[in-house]
Amino acid sequence: MELKSISISPVEMDIRKNLDIRSGDTVRVWIKIQEGDKVRSQAFEGMVLAKKHGKEAGSTFTVRRVIDGIGVERIFPLYASVIDRIEILKRAEVRRAKLYYIRDKAVKELRRNMKSLILETKRENNTDTKIKTVAKKEEVKVEDKKAE
Repeated sequence: MELKSISISPVEMDIRKNLDIRSGDTVRVWIKIQEGDKVRSQAFEGMVLAKKHGKEAGSTFTVRRVIDGIGVERIFPLYASVIDRIEILKRAEVRRAKLYYIRDKAVKELRRNMKSLILETKRENNTDTKIKTVAKKEEVKVEDKKAE
């Protein structure tokens, strides 16, 4: 019996295997999305938080992106046929293999920003109320003068 080497997956396995994705990289993953008869590509750009299972068949990588102040994470299988291509945009120096602490860091930063926004709006509201009370007092004085 003779065995033949058959390629089942349409994915270029060698290219994906040699792709050097690390934690901290900013990547753009192009995904094929099928809508009815048409197939279109959509990009998901973000920071790689983790890469798991090395270069074996079940290897995955997690990408985090912040959209309108909300963190969105997607886990991509490295050899998925749905992924059209992967672009590495930036490489960052990190000291950890898994960057899960970025989630909490982002939340803390968001809270800090929200706190400053709340303080600014309170200040604006206080100045607005002061202006309104001064304007009301002046209106009362004007009305009293008209009444006399």
